[in-house]
Amino acid sequence: MRRLLVGYFGEERQVLAATRAVREAGLEVHDVYTPYAVHGMEEALGLRPTRLTWVCFGAGLFGLLFALFLQHYASAVSWPINVGGKPFHSLPAFIPVAFELTVLCAGLFTVAALFLRVRLFPTTGGTALPGVTDDRFALALIPEGPRFDEVEATSLLCRHGALETRLEEVAR
Repeated sequence: MRRLLVGYFGEERQVLAATRAVREAGLEVHDVYTPYAVHGMEEALGLRPTRLTWVCFGAGLFGLLFALFLQHYASAVSWPINVGGKPFHSLPAFIPVAFELTVLCAGLFTVAALFLRVRLFPTTGGTALPGVTDDRFALALIPEGPRFDEVEATSLLCRHGALETRLEEVAR
């Protein structure tokens, strides 16, 4: 179990401003829980751009090359059948299957990489913070480090519109 200082907010502008202020104060943010995507939150948290786009590109390229190889091997190497004098390696006939396998591999590998990156496994319980998937926003701070003062952090969250703040025990 891990202790977190959590501030609950009613509006996205409040949690966005509080996130910026907390980071400027030098406090460590565990995570921000929102019922929907909040524009500008990545910048407020200081997150780097994602590398999942490269995973998606690589997986799509793998799917394309694998489909082309598999079809070429099946129709020209392993079991060549002469049908009306047509070439064994007919690229236009391979395009639909290659496209489908490209999209399939890109989608599946990207979702798998995302789940691995955020450590979202079937055994994890997710968030145990009440209301954050319905209508509330939560900013969770790690109450550790030399710059952390619980009274000061609570005051900072309240100044930015926190409806309530409390220490929560959550699963790692």
